[in-house]
Amino acid sequence: MEFTKSLVKGKLIKRYKRFFADIKLNKEVVIAHCPNTGSMMGLLNEGSEVYLIKNDDPKRKLKYGLEIIKSRNNLVGVNTHMANKIAHHGLKNNLIKELKNNKNIVEFPDAITSRGSKHLLTLIDAIKQGYKSYLLFLVQIENMEYFRIAKDIDSEYYNNYLIAKKAGVNFLAYRCKINSKEIFIDKKLKIINE
Repeated sequence: MEFTKSLVKGKLIKRYKRFFADIKLNKEVVIAHCPNTGSMMGLLNEGSEVYLIKNDDPKRKLKYGLEIIKSRNNLVGVNTHMANKIAHHGLKNNLIKELKNNKNIVEFPDAITSRGSKHLLTLIDAIKQGYKSYLLFLVQIENMEYFRIAKDIDSEYYNNYLIAKKAGVNFLAYRCKINSKEIFIDKKLKIINE
């Protein structure tokens, strides 16, 4: 899936109030909208390379939106609003094979997610009603090979994951390929939870 516009490269100064990030672009500092309300643990180091999308909509207060942060030499897509678009692109282009020795591991969630647990319970109910249920973990981090539920962060979500798996919910994890022009589903990750 291609970004609608070319992204602008900058340096992260800081993120604050969940929705704002100060970014250095050349010699000026701009405020960018941060479309990720999560903790973004491990991604918010001052001076990190970032990529912004410029907004020309006069109704928007902020003229830039944060899309990508470079962390440990990997580009990380941080715009959670892109997940459905990327998944749709992947489905439309047969990039998820089921629906048509690297140790890199990514985990979810990064904070307690009662909403995520509710989604799992909804999928269990759907199974009981005769539907086939899938949950796709879309990983917007390059070069990951494995996925697991972070039971140390949210044990309730992990327990609901086990119940959902036993009930017949199908779990998939796919990583994205990311560059400053596009982001799309790239490769299936092995889910390594017991």
